[in-house]
Amino acid sequence: MRKCLICSTDITITSCHCKACNTSYKREFSLPRLARLSQEEQLLAEGLILHGGNLKEMADTLDISYPTLKKRLNELTSALQNKKDEDEQRVEKILDEIASKKLGAEEGIAAIREINGEL
Repeated sequence: MRKCLICSTDITITSCHCKACNTSYKREFSLPRLARLSQEEQLLAEGLILHGGNLKEMADTLDISYPTLKKRLNELTSALQNKKDEDEQRVEKILDEIASKKLGAEEGIAAIREINGEL
């Protein structure tokens, strides 16, 4: 779920829980880039992976022309690049906040690691 069921605004993840050790984390979490793509973009990426990158087979399965598929994949690439650029800007902002002592180094490094999908 990426949208509020009431108002359709993007939701923010504010807690996580581990069933194995019963540990809970409460703070604002970042979603991975692929999870921040639209549902249509995620389905297209999934299809690309499931078809092993075979665009002709994928176009046949989706019952669309090869040029249409290429156009959609170019749009997907652009959307993913935009998410990557947004993440890089967030990292720069965090680094600036660390440098100006508005944010502690450990907290900033953890935030950057989360943005980069390392946590």
